[in-house]
Amino acid sequence: MEQNTPNAGHGAGPQTITLGGGCFWCTEAVFVQVRGIVDVESGYSNGHVNQPSYEQVCTGTTGHNEVVKLVYDPEQISLRAILEIFFVIHDPTTLNRQGNDSGTQYRSGIYYSTPEQKQVAEDMVSELNQQKLFGKPVVTEVLPVANYSPAEDYHQDFFEKNPDQGYCMAVAGPKVAKFRKTFSEYAKG
Repeated sequence: MEQNTPNAGHGAGPQTITLGGGCFWCTEAVFVQVRGIVDVESGYSNGHVNQPSYEQVCTGTTGHNEVVKLVYDPEQISLRAILEIFFVIHDPTTLNRQGNDSGTQYRSGIYYSTPEQKQVAEDMVSELNQQKLFGKPVVTEVLPVANYSPAEDYHQDFFEKNPDQGYCMAVAGPKVAKFRKTFSEYAKG
């Protein structure tokens, strides 16, 4: 999918994009391994409650999505490449569900912080739908990031701290392996 298109924010220093692709433990586990990603923080965004707790978000009543906030260096990786990884490591065709995880907190979402990011994200969703790459329409929402707050400390670097935990072994581990196999050129050493 990678095309020679200019990077959004190229040369402007670090950029931030927020992504929701199911459980943030799994998404974080992949993106901490991506070359050019400077920082990854698990959190909650695009809901209506200020600084919700994990327990509140799990009820599905806050409107928040489990997300990862990525700070990336556009000199090392383009937003398009980040989104290509994102679309491979989760199912963007299921509304409010990733595997056995269901609820609005597991919806597919790209939450941008610049007009350039919005354009790259919308173009990519449109291309994926035109190509019918997934066999079903991509339902990923593309919205400005809103009401973001970091998740509790115990959620940060969860996979790294708990590699033998059942969910990590069954779900996060295979996603990391898929990333490393499919996008080896973007993997940190």
